[in-house]
Amino acid sequence: MSSSWGGQGGVSFLAGWARTICTSRSPIRDGRCDPLTVLFDMFGVLARHQSVEGKDRLVRVAGAPVTAFWDAYWARRHPYDRGDVTAEEYWNEVAQDLGVRFDRERVNALVEADVASWREIDPTMVALVEELVGAGRRVGLLSNIPEELAVHYEAHHPWLAHFHVRAFSCRIRRAKPEAEAYLWCRDALGVEADRILFVDDRLENVRAAREVGMHGHVFTDAELFVQELARWDGRG
Repeated sequence: MSSSWGGQGGVSFLAGWARTICTSRSPIRDGRCDPLTVLFDMFGVLARHQSVEGKDRLVRVAGAPVTAFWDAYWARRHPYDRGDVTAEEYWNEVAQDLGVRFDRERVNALVEADVASWREIDPTMVALVEELVGAGRRVGLLSNIPEELAVHYEAHHPWLAHFHVRAFSCRIRRAKPEAEAYLWCRDALGVEADRILFVDDRLENVRAAREVGMHGHVFTDAELFVQELARWDGRG
């Protein structure tokens, strides 16, 4: 994938500064340039939220009323993301809330439809990660994600190898906005919390990161994120 992305005509928002992340204004620690490590959320930042088509398919497979389905889907989701329950247990709990029963074939179809609904990435942000890493930036990933979806991303998206730390909630058994999820990443990255910029599209997750001492940015688009990172790097 090309490192030229974003802006009009494919011109990089990073311009020149991302290719040399250390300048005369960069923070110095122990005599060396000390740029912030960036810890990214996945969905809503690097990948899209569920597509309309994908959500419609899930409801059709479940055969349930729309509002009741999504109430049950999200009410039961956190333990599934944390790896506390299996996919079968999760969908059986959803079925219980709906007052129905899903057989094994229906559960398998729901798992497949669920994974498909979350599979679209944001190529602009993926290219940005590649450019940051190419410039020497350390990056991490913290995502609330169930095992089946994590396996899908690992199988289909080799760009995940760019991340120095990949914290999937189903693997670390901690999920945002729990403080332990951020602290796990801090320890795995091997840096102090105040040397990490956490990027997420949900304010409550950014607030939780700030509470453990990280910096936080509520993501809306790539250009504003790059401006914020430049500010933290002393170039804004």
